[in-house]
Amino acid sequence: MKKKVLVLGAGRSATALIDYLLEHASAGDYRVVVADAQAELARQKVGGHLRGEAVGLDAADVSARRVLVEACDVAVSLLPPALHVEVARDCLALGKHLVTASYVSEALRALDAEARARGLVFMNELGLDPGIDHMSAVQRIRHIRAQEGRITAFYSSTGGLVALESDDNPWHYKFSWNPRNVVLAGQGVAQYLEGGRLRFIPYQRLFEQYRLIQVPNMGEWEVYANRDSLQYRSAYGLEEAETLFRGTIRHRGFCDGWNALVRLGLTESSFIVPNSETMTYAGLVEALLGNGGGAGSLQERVARLLNLKEGDSSAVVKQLEWLGLFEERPIGLKNASPAQALEHLLLEKWAMQPHDRDMVIMQHIFEYVLEGRQRRLTSTLVAKGDDSVHTAMARLVGWPAGIFARRLLAGATAPTGVRIPTDAEVYEPVMAELEAMGVHFVEEDAPAA
Repeated sequence: MKKKVLVLGAGRSATALIDYLLEHASAGDYRVVVADAQAELARQKVGGHLRGEAVGLDAADVSARRVLVEACDVAVSLLPPALHVEVARDCLALGKHLVTASYVSEALRALDAEARARGLVFMNELGLDPGIDHMSAVQRIRHIRAQEGRITAFYSSTGGLVALESDDNPWHYKFSWNPRNVVLAGQGVAQYLEGGRLRFIPYQRLFEQYRLIQVPNMGEWEVYANRDSLQYRSAYGLEEAETLFRGTIRHRGFCDGWNALVRLGLTESSFIVPNSETMTYAGLVEALLGNGGGAGSLQERVARLLNLKEGDSSAVVKQLEWLGLFEERPIGLKNASPAQALEHLLLEKWAMQPHDRDMVIMQHIFEYVLEGRQRRLTSTLVAKGDDSVHTAMARLVGWPAGIFARRLLAGATAPTGVRIPTDAEVYEPVMAELEAMGVHFVEEDAPAA
């Protein structure tokens, strides 16, 4: 009986994963089963491949889900993160390996001992960020350590962006991944370590306190802090580092614009706007101003409320105008929070057109001491997609999970339990294959300035 890999979810990031698994199915002598709530979408992704099978699945239907898990050898879950633990429980009960590209939740982590006892691999955070960021960083950290270098600072940043040739709006941004995650990005408190001191940035200041990085041949970019950089200190073996920072990359000007949305309350998800279906976007902004802003046009009052500097005012107001936030256009969405109303608008305004290309930038900076001298290693990845379907984001999320799943099907060994890809026996072969597929970091290692 042929081995089977089950892919749960056929959304945006599944395309490259499914294509990869189908491409290697004959050589690996396995079948690929793709399950999604939209059976037609699953069929489109399988594309009639002789080694593929598409099925409709309500992921909340435990019995239907377990039938599919029982028939596979490895399950790859691209479902919403809250459902990963349910799939993991299926895999525990039925003795199957699991691969996800999502962060490890506490509920999933609690299954570690049982997964180890059953000899099962539950590999998580095996996508782009998290995923390639972990593997490429740890690979270089261990290389520096092998030379007896001591790492004093580590900075890691990633961005899913629009390619410069497809950049045609004042935000310099389009959606290449989950829009909801973009709208809610950064909520909570960002935590990192700088010069041996803990740093906390609350959400309302996050997009004001961005950093700048240089990308080779592409100039200056903005980086805002991720929610929790500290959780990877022990996973990366960076207990002695005095600085540990992880962030998200955006084009210059994005953070000022997004900060305006935050301060206006348009990313707020804690309340429902009355009569949101008929309220206009201008009406929503007017309501969110409260009694602030004084006299003048809506644009003038927004600029005044936000205390925009003379040089920033026109750029930020232009961004807000381009979105249509000052227009008498009905939101058209029932029982919407401001964040949902904003997302509804952005889905239209930031949509990638069919021939648009996306771009991923990832950059690690390692500051370290070697033979008593300070050095700085900068490692940068830039990847572009082909169009709005065959995106760099889908490839770099899907390929690592696909490579690892294929290796499990072929009998490769891997550490058991609930894991992330920071073990050499996991990341070395995955990174080697990614390199062969064109995923290439450009490195500069030089004395620190």
